[in-house]
Amino acid sequence: MLALLIYASGSAIILPRLFAGMTGAFVPVDGLVSEVPLAPVSGNIAQSGYFVLGGFIFFSLTLLLLARSGATQAKIIPHAQERNNDEYLLLRAIGKGFFFWTWLNAATGVLDLASKLAGGGDVLLPLRTAGYALLTETEHAGFWRITGLHPEASAFGAAALAGLAFSFTYWRATRSGNALILAIALLSLTLLSTSSTAYAGLAVLVMVAFLAAIRSLLRGRLLHTDATWLGAVLIAVTVILALVLINDEAFAKVETLLRATILEKSNSSSGIERAYWNQRSLDSFFTTSTFGIGLGSSRASSWAIAALSQLGLIGSMLLGFLMVTIAWSPHRGEWGNPPLGSEPRNVIALHDGVRAAALTSLLAATIGGGAADPGVLFFISLATLYGCRRYLQRQRRPSTGLPPTEPIRKGSVPQENRYDSRPGEGPLQPATAG
Repeated sequence: MLALLIYASGSAIILPRLFAGMTGAFVPVDGLVSEVPLAPVSGNIAQSGYFVLGGFIFFSLTLLLLARSGATQAKIIPHAQERNNDEYLLLRAIGKGFFFWTWLNAATGVLDLASKLAGGGDVLLPLRTAGYALLTETEHAGFWRITGLHPEASAFGAAALAGLAFSFTYWRATRSGNALILAIALLSLTLLSTSSTAYAGLAVLVMVAFLAAIRSLLRGRLLHTDATWLGAVLIAVTVILALVLINDEAFAKVETLLRATILEKSNSSSGIERAYWNQRSLDSFFTTSTFGIGLGSSRASSWAIAALSQLGLIGSMLLGFLMVTIAWSPHRGEWGNPPLGSEPRNVIALHDGVRAAALTSLLAATIGGGAADPGVLFFISLATLYGCRRYLQRQRRPSTGLPPTEPIRKGSVPQENRYDSRPGEGPLQPATAG
């Protein structure tokens, strides 16, 4: 992380000067994105500031979790269990923060849509501080575009999609009613957002959810939550097909919307322009011999292409390492399958939900993001995942051959079997999430 921060900040200062005039860059000029020769711009400072701020948030949260955990001295410090409880309380507070963020996106999205349907316009306009033109009061194929507190529908769609991934994954692991309501609300807003980014990302999420359900089914332990949402999808599809058979014009507006946002998007003036940004950004990557043009020097229409063209091969590899860290947990199978309501189960749900939100955020940014900065959610998620993994590694079942942490009394359940003994469970038993 430190190497990435140093490299990214250094690239913003050195590279636009080193390769000045050798390639083009896309920067705002009088409120419009225009192509100009590469040169140092204010975006180098602004984007570096956001990137470094995200790094400082990561280090601060990581240090706070380390201070609460006492991981390296847990076996010799008295009252280690109280220290572990302190760490769990901090992780629980972080989880509440994620829920607040998702509820805020959902609430502002509903408020924005309701005000437009009622003829009140953009009631959230006083809260917007952007200095460029905002497209917050527009319709698309007969549907109002939902922006919430974001500058445009695609940004709201990306945030709603990440919140949906978090809440759905958390509900899948815990059966939380709060998470279920939130997931339904965000799914509805995502479908109504008229955002191509949201629709493309949602298609990927649905495929991932189906694969996870199939994996649980093949293991012979289908989750109750998987059975619930699969049943709901089956009912919804049946109702839609019935309505289409009764009236083939029932979803004419929806068909028009999907055609405009997905099928015809690449042929629109906006789609052609954004494709050109990506092409020129890739050209810049090779023109600079894979060094890049510097963080914040330009913009693209895909986070992956923006990162590659601005941070170069070295910076992209450093960023890719952090992405792999988020996606892959080498000790995931060692955490067992704690019972519902237990602290380890809640931490596993937080871990999987945060991981889903971070990866979905990067997916949405790759589809339609313009900056190389992965965003503050990426850095908060990375620190949270480290904290969850440390906590769960200390809570896992003892290795074979090592004595349990507590003496086993006659008639008691050994620690290593405690999470696996759940009398009364039917054929649909909770499986390890993720």
